[in-house]
Amino acid sequence: MRAERGPRVRRRWRALLALLVTAAVVVPLTAAVRPRVPAPPPAALGPLTAATLERAYAANRANAALAARMAADHGDRRRAATDRALAAPGSRLLRFDGRGPGRTAEVLGDLAHARRVAVLVPGSDTSLDTYDRFHTAAAALHRELARRAPAGTPTAVVAWLGYATPGTVSTAAVTPDRADEAAPELREFVRLLRHLTGPHTRLSLLCHSYGSVVCGRAAPGLDVTDLVLLGSPGTGVDRARELRTRARIWAGRGADDWVAEVPHVEVRLPGATVGFGRDPMTDAFGARVFDAGDGGHSDYFRPGSVCLASLARIVLGTTEEAGRD
Repeated sequence: MRAERGPRVRRRWRALLALLVTAAVVVPLTAAVRPRVPAPPPAALGPLTAATLERAYAANRANAALAARMAADHGDRRRAATDRALAAPGSRLLRFDGRGPGRTAEVLGDLAHARRVAVLVPGSDTSLDTYDRFHTAAAALHRELARRAPAGTPTAVVAWLGYATPGTVSTAAVTPDRADEAAPELREFVRLLRHLTGPHTRLSLLCHSYGSVVCGRAAPGLDVTDLVLLGSPGTGVDRARELRTRARIWAGRGADDWVAEVPHVEVRLPGATVGFGRDPMTDAFGARVFDAGDGGHSDYFRPGSVCLASLARIVLGTTEEAGRD
């Protein structure tokens, strides 16, 4: 057994080093290609309450519409299209900032009356330029919740793009720095949601890929019911209890997810930490492992999938065995 383990560990280290070398070469080049898109500063909002939600939504839609016009004038049709979609009538934006890679918090459903709320925390390469796929995932979950929720149980999903996500092929993707920056923002956002929805609402965090690192950093004392790790490279701790939260900790990974091959190690170097520790799917970590089906890294919210059904059950709190019908 020891003889087999040694080569496997060495292969993982070689893969990790190859990723770092590739990132060191590719990222500076790709970052230099894309010019910054002009956008207005975020709308000035007063204190958010259930009574002021509609005014906040309207102000953020107007801000997104202005951002769309500025992006179009700049010649960035892709960004302009995303901003226009977010500015559409009926869009519910708790937050919007079109500057740089962009940030937003889009609500699907009636947040003021929802009793089951899921917050999606995205992983790498998620920005306003790639927002359509993030919105699609949130919309798929919202439809599944509405289909499965008991009669009279309103639900909502929030697509929280609240931090500058790292590029998949980048040094930032294998270090916790972006997660450390994002964690205070996520904690503040969860407090806001608790204020808006009340203490009796089931609030779940669904954390995909690098987003699970963010959730791990934000977890201590976080007032959520469930914390779900999807395709996680690790959380920065070796055991679920070290996250120091009363939330139920879940972990799922599709059978074809390449994250299974990522070295689940944490190495402390002078001035940097590389990797995120133990695989949350292992027995030693201690999460509730659920059936995520046979999909790949981008398939967790695929309509009709085993994983989407599992996630809906977790958010609704309808079963302990999230992978079974």
